[in-house]
Amino acid sequence: MNHIPEIKIGIVAVSRDCFPESLSVSRRKSLIDAYTKKYGHKDIYECPVCIVESELHMVQALENIKKAGCNALAVYLGNFGPEISETLLAKHFSGPKMFLAAAEETGSNLVSGRGDAYCGMLNASYNLKLRNIKAFIPEYPVGDAEQCADMIHEFLPVARAVVGLSELKIISFGPRPLNFLACNAPIKQLYNLGVEIEENSELDLFEAFHKHDNDPRIPSLVEEMTAELGEGNKKPNILPKLAQYELTLKDWVNEHKGCRKYATIAGKCWPAFQTQFGFVPCYVNSRLTAQGIPVSCEVDIYGALSEYIGMAVSQDIVTLLDINNTVPRDLYEADIRGKFNYTQKDTFMGFHCGNTAIQKLNRCEMKYQFIMARSLPEEVTQGTLEGDIVPGDITFFRLQSTADNILRAYVTQGEVLPVATRSFGSIGVFAIPEMGRFYRHVLIEGNYPHHGAVAFGHYGKALYEVFKYIGVPVEEIGYNRPAGDRYPTENPF
Repeated sequence: MNHIPEIKIGIVAVSRDCFPESLSVSRRKSLIDAYTKKYGHKDIYECPVCIVESELHMVQALENIKKAGCNALAVYLGNFGPEISETLLAKHFSGPKMFLAAAEETGSNLVSGRGDAYCGMLNASYNLKLRNIKAFIPEYPVGDAEQCADMIHEFLPVARAVVGLSELKIISFGPRPLNFLACNAPIKQLYNLGVEIEENSELDLFEAFHKHDNDPRIPSLVEEMTAELGEGNKKPNILPKLAQYELTLKDWVNEHKGCRKYATIAGKCWPAFQTQFGFVPCYVNSRLTAQGIPVSCEVDIYGALSEYIGMAVSQDIVTLLDINNTVPRDLYEADIRGKFNYTQKDTFMGFHCGNTAIQKLNRCEMKYQFIMARSLPEEVTQGTLEGDIVPGDITFFRLQSTADNILRAYVTQGEVLPVATRSFGSIGVFAIPEMGRFYRHVLIEGNYPHHGAVAFGHYGKALYEVFKYIGVPVEEIGYNRPAGDRYPTENPF
């Protein structure tokens, strides 16, 4: 996907001047060799100009990694480390940074070969706090070369998300639909995160859409959509309008990104959208998301932001779903009990009208929006992409600013079960351990909206670190606690 940053991590080794510099030199070499052997060399850059022992060395190293195009930094303590110089390096480097340290290699060389980086990491962390510097610290930040290589690789998705947010603009159209106060979006925290936002009216979008009437690119895009849908192309007459709308959004993004590299869209999709545009935008939303421009429904600005973070972490297509409905008991008894290790309360259905990309559906059909068609002519509600979501591992998560401007997030892992939903829309049977308790004591207690972002795979560890790095207080990051681990608001009786 070309809508997320490529990361090059500059690895800078540091050394305290009263410890052997040779330890940092040899240990850095071992680290680089271990990383290259396991992961290749494209994500890292070894700073060759010096081992940082002083502020002058820090300046030399900083200039070198900037010149090399590094947009992330790994400060590697080969020994105890110079707490001032190493943290100044992090302070003056503008991108995401991490700290890690070398373990001792052998019990036969604990005199001249002892580096004491285990101790040095404590001083480094203290100095980072003194200078108000954010840094990624691995769970076990001191290790041998192979372990440190794994730590740096774990930093990559965190760095992608952080760099991506610094270059992101969210483009929204229209105010929230009536009765969707849950999708409120205080924008102050967006600016705190370094994210730009451009808010537009539905009339602006409507005008831009009609400027694309008879756009010469429409026929070829219709052909592309037809080939993609295959046998699922049940509404071919609506494709020219959908193609016109996709071109409108893409042109808007290209013309309005400004100085930003990446964009995501929070779109309006009802109530007046169908009657004025003559279709629903679900299929187009799914296509843009698959192309690396996540589109949220119902002007869900923080939903769009969450989708982008998930895409940056996973390097894969994401989706946005309602935490929608319970799994009926008869369906649970017939298709889940005894086949999967979940209680009925662990399961629910994630649904949206038709915004999940074809690549993440078992099969697909272009249909009309069943709920909207209850009160509108069916012909103006065409454009949904319907099908059951592919089974497999998922991460359900969301970043949100509360009405009083506090950042809050949740992240939980589970799976989509290979169980037919027997329903409509883009939908799947989801299973998350202890979902019932999580639903009550995180989602409801935390006042989260009904939309959640979905990444296809288990990315909870990286997402948790992203949320910590960008400033979500750890007490405000919810997750599904295992049985026996009581939530603060959970009734002990």
